[in-house]
Amino acid sequence: MENENNVTEFILHGLTQDKTVAKVCFFLFLLFYVAIVLGNLLIIITIKTSEQLNSPMYFFLSYLSFVDISYSTVTAPKLIYDLLVEKKTISFVGCIAQLFAGHFFGCTEIFLLTVMAYDRCIAICKPLHYTNIVNKHVCGWLVAASWVGGFVHSMVQTLLAIQLPFCGPSEIDHYFCDVHPLLKLACTDTYIVGVTVAANSGVISLSCFVVLVVSYAVILVSLRTRSSEGRLKALYTCTSHITVVVLFFGPCIFIYMRPSTTFSADKMVSVFYTIVTPMLNPLIYTLRNGEVKNAMKKLWKRKVKSE
Repeated sequence: MENENNVTEFILHGLTQDKTVAKVCFFLFLLFYVAIVLGNLLIIITIKTSEQLNSPMYFFLSYLSFVDISYSTVTAPKLIYDLLVEKKTISFVGCIAQLFAGHFFGCTEIFLLTVMAYDRCIAICKPLHYTNIVNKHVCGWLVAASWVGGFVHSMVQTLLAIQLPFCGPSEIDHYFCDVHPLLKLACTDTYIVGVTVAANSGVISLSCFVVLVVSYAVILVSLRTRSSEGRLKALYTCTSHITVVVLFFGPCIFIYMRPSTTFSADKMVSVFYTIVTPMLNPLIYTLRNGEVKNAMKKLWKRKVKSE
């Protein structure tokens, strides 16, 4: 493929062209982004400073919160800024960097959610062997593997996009740079690249989804032999994670597990998994988790006493 790139910057259409709606969205998404950063930072600080929250589940949760902050930061600040300006531009290098970072943190989050499902499966199905199977060494390797997996996936997506020739027009009908909108602008046949992109995202999403389904199927089967009290406690523990998985995987599967096409609903669906879900994660994990709430109360009391 001949890479003749005459485009030095792209023009983003943004989320909306209506100025009144844009102003409302500016304050709304600014509030969302502040909530994402503060909420996830609170979880990270609480877990790192609490002696009670030292299990693998909270170890993974702290990294999930960090990834949520990073993932939303890739798109949210640019979106918020562009809601107040007429011409929404992004350089070619900036566009590729945004694409890389978005897929890197997004895919890392998928792997972390899968690892967390595996952790819950072992904790519930093999409670007596849990500390031996999911020890600190294993936790470290699982998190490292999630980061490496996210990096490899992102590199593949980025290399496929960066080799495309762009000769105009340079208008992207989206509020951030992603693979499908860029394929639409390429001055060449992108069928093979589009299939490769879909296959890359599809294999990861599908394989992780299968692992998640199998993990929770095993959990449900193992709960049949438990008492009603033990069954409810185990299900209560897993509900938060299942909720996050559904909120994140649903939109991602809609966007990436399909041929290289764009729909009018893509922007709103993208808002959901890049901003709304990272904002909801701290609420989901704290409101349904007594240990985290108690640890936060103790952290607040220590802060008040120190003042």
